[in-house]
Amino acid sequence: MPRRFFSRCLALALAVGLAGCASTGYYFQAVSGQVELWQRSEPINDVISRSDTDSKIREKLIRIREIREFASRELKLPDNGSYQKYVDLKRPYVVWNVFATEELSVTPKEWCVLIVGCVSYRGYFSKESAEKYAAELRSQGYDVHIGGVPAYSTLGYFDDPVLSTFMDYSETELARLIFHELAHQLLYVKDDTMFNESFAAAVEMEGVRRWIDINGKPNEHTLFAQQQSRREDYIRFLSKHRNKLHALYVSAQSVDEKRAGKARLFQEMKDDYKRLKAQWGGYSGYDRILTQNLNNAFLVSSSLYNHLVPAFQALLTRNRGDMKRFYEASQLLALQPKNARETDLAALMQGGGGGTAVAAPDR
Repeated sequence: MPRRFFSRCLALALAVGLAGCASTGYYFQAVSGQVELWQRSEPINDVISRSDTDSKIREKLIRIREIREFASRELKLPDNGSYQKYVDLKRPYVVWNVFATEELSVTPKEWCVLIVGCVSYRGYFSKESAEKYAAELRSQGYDVHIGGVPAYSTLGYFDDPVLSTFMDYSETELARLIFHELAHQLLYVKDDTMFNESFAAAVEMEGVRRWIDINGKPNEHTLFAQQQSRREDYIRFLSKHRNKLHALYVSAQSVDEKRAGKARLFQEMKDDYKRLKAQWGGYSGYDRILTQNLNNAFLVSSSLYNHLVPAFQALLTRNRGDMKRFYEASQLLALQPKNARETDLAALMQGGGGGTAVAAPDR
């Protein structure tokens, strides 16, 4: 592991040297952050067996070990060294992602990086570095949002550890996160953030449902169904307001009229959220809508992770709930040109056939 790790870091550093000085600082912090995780990681079994380990941490790690085994056995997710080690980071997030859009657009700015291709965010291991870069983007006229991230996937290039940043999560949330990140290792399409995040979100939802079926307490199905219902409401809520803003931005109105309309629509979004919250009986889990300075980048940061989830859920249903067939069908979609892939996903979203690449071949 150490030799492979450092050889990859060296290869990355050499590539950065050819990429120009403007990129060097960003890649250096990325490599340094990954090195820190590796250096501070400990085998979970060692942490569990230590006498000085906090009892709550020990119990969570034992449960995570069971979730990890379930992921490979029941969900057919990668069986490797990920989530076999633990890192106490002593900070609230492992990475801070920076999202940006043009002032009058809901299309995210993309950054192209080595190995993973173009993505719709830029991650920093330091909040200060993220804020510095965000300020630079704002000075250029972009709408910007910074979001803290408790975990991320290295797409199988490294063994991802369990992090202290998500140890306070409930059991179902731990399962959701681990299933999501392992899904990225299974399937990742360069230059298509929305596809990748929505695929992983669909896997996590199905995975948690199955985990509860086997391991859950009597009331957890009800709680999970309620949680999923609210999440689906929130996805529709985001999509509705994103579509309204997009329609405004591509209209023939003047720039000043679009700016005024933008302010009006974001206020309408806050008012609409209050009505949605009332329908939920006062549930406050999405109250960041009320506390954020809403802009295009915030809206993009939320919709990227959820927009295509219904399409992947329909794809799973078409493959009769068989995870291997679902993954194969998703792989077929991933191999298509982006325009064809988007057409099939849109058809699945609408309940249509979705072309020829939406079901794995019968065996």
